[in-house]
Amino acid sequence: MEIKVQPKLIIHGGAGTSLKAKGGIEAVRRSLYQIIEEVYSLLESGASANEAVVRGCQMLEDDPRFNAGTGSVLQSDGQIRMSASLMDGTSQSFSGVINVSRVKNPIDLAIALQTSPDRVLSDYGAAELARELQIPSYNGLTELRLQEWIRERQDNFQRTMAGVVADAELVEASNARRGTIGVVALDTQGKISVGTSTGGKGFERIGRVSDSAMPAGNYATKYAAVSCTGIGEDIMDECLAARVVVRVTDGLSLKEAMQRSFAEAQEHKRNFGAIALDANGAIAWGKTSDALLAAYHNGEKIGDTLELPVGTEVGCIFSSDG
Repeated sequence: MEIKVQPKLIIHGGAGTSLKAKGGIEAVRRSLYQIIEEVYSLLESGASANEAVVRGCQMLEDDPRFNAGTGSVLQSDGQIRMSASLMDGTSQSFSGVINVSRVKNPIDLAIALQTSPDRVLSDYGAAELARELQIPSYNGLTELRLQEWIRERQDNFQRTMAGVVADAELVEASNARRGTIGVVALDTQGKISVGTSTGGKGFERIGRVSDSAMPAGNYATKYAAVSCTGIGEDIMDECLAARVVVRVTDGLSLKEAMQRSFAEAQEHKRNFGAIALDANGAIAWGKTSDALLAAYHNGEKIGDTLELPVGTEVGCIFSSDG
């Protein structure tokens, strides 16, 4: 008799400084919860972890509030270049695209590459793949992101990155924020998958590559999966996602792996966040930044990390079967 697992889900929409007042928190919470509800329903109906992750990433990419897909930030030359990756923990297959333009959902290219002999493509190759798949050309530019870029150009790009949430009313205007979206899912078969997508940090040097299409920022085995957000260079320096997952694979609990990895990151003064799941159903998150825009479903209820106090580093949630 086949034993079904209680599905679990956690998603994020970026990390950085605190949202402005209660209105900002509630607006982001509504966006995240709507996605949690739809994707968790898919998992309950028997969808695979890969299917759930792709759908969750699509919905986050389609929400102009987040820095991925529609609403992506502009690089220094005024162009949108996005990166995304998917990793199936069961097959341990990583696929992704780097600095792709004019597609609505970069995660669609990542899933298309899952069974390809060439599984990570950069700008020109990713554009060729989009044409082969007959994905229509799409302009994800929003007025808020355009105005943000125009202001920074007037100041000769003094800021090193753009805002993660595309709404000046929701954020502390004086603080830069880090934007990436991610989804980690455990399906009813006990399989884990993870996806991460980003528009980059904004105003960056042309050709800069984020962590989102690297195992440093998005990694899974059959034991655990992690999606990262924050300053990509810090995530790469720590090889954060792979570090946490390898520790779980080697026998540490998810909570222990996150705690050890984030303690090391604090010593190095890194600035990022991460979400994670393991095969036993534990849900975890961690942050060295002030805030992490994450929400989860533990099989019993929806929760989030939006109002955690500054200085809270790692949390882990266990449901009754986890």
